[in-house]
Amino acid sequence: MDFKTIKIQLGESMAWINLDRPEVRNALNAELIHELTEVFEWLNSRDDIRVVILKGNGKAFCAGADLEYMKAMAGFSYNQNIADAEKLSKLFQTIYFCNKAVIVDVHGACIGGANGIIAAADIVIAERQTKFAFTEVRLGLTPATISPFVVSRIGNTAAKELMLTGRRFTAEEAKAFGLVNAVVDEAEMVDTERQYIEHFMHASPDAIAECKNLLRLVSGTNDTFNPVFHDTSVLIANQRISEAGQEGMKAFFEKRRPEWCH
Repeated sequence: MDFKTIKIQLGESMAWINLDRPEVRNALNAELIHELTEVFEWLNSRDDIRVVILKGNGKAFCAGADLEYMKAMAGFSYNQNIADAEKLSKLFQTIYFCNKAVIVDVHGACIGGANGIIAAADIVIAERQTKFAFTEVRLGLTPATISPFVVSRIGNTAAKELMLTGRRFTAEEAKAFGLVNAVVDEAEMVDTERQYIEHFMHASPDAIAECKNLLRLVSGTNDTFNPVFHDTSVLIANQRISEAGQEGMKAFFEKRRPEWCH
């Protein structure tokens, strides 16, 4: 498969995916979202793949939405915003419902929608200096499409603190909130990843797939997520075209404080 925004390497029973837009810190745009969704769908259909490892090339895992992508969405109509949000939601769903074990290694920055990716994964390993943030409210927006996955992973109380404040937080805090599983120094990233891979290789791949389904069943997400996906797309579509959403994005592009800041 030929991709422009990601790189993929296949090994025995494993697949490594690297986000490959280092010049913009792997910021999410329409093409990356599409390609990452496509590759996860493809890997999920392969019986020979048991573990998927996702990383980011360059200085950061993912810095959130791409600037040019944001400029385009600022001019989207309501229906265009719905379609765009549903594509992003589909990416998170594809990762969350993947029947393989999914590991994500993060470093540098994990901002905005990138947190939806890690919340949908099974295991998240964070380099100690990584900075996290749900910055949407500071742009007059809401973290709508990622919210089902984030709330499922860390709970409503933690999600309220992080999403309502929009503050940056550390890898250690991310672990305390349950967003990541392990926090390690850069030199320990590969060894920690290998340890998790070894654990997964001692487990039946069919049992892992069924265990993931079991956990979704017990948590109720198999039944409750589907209607929520569309609702969150509607919510963010409305917010993007709202006065606050338009002002927040305009202020961001103009590198000034939005009007609600004093």
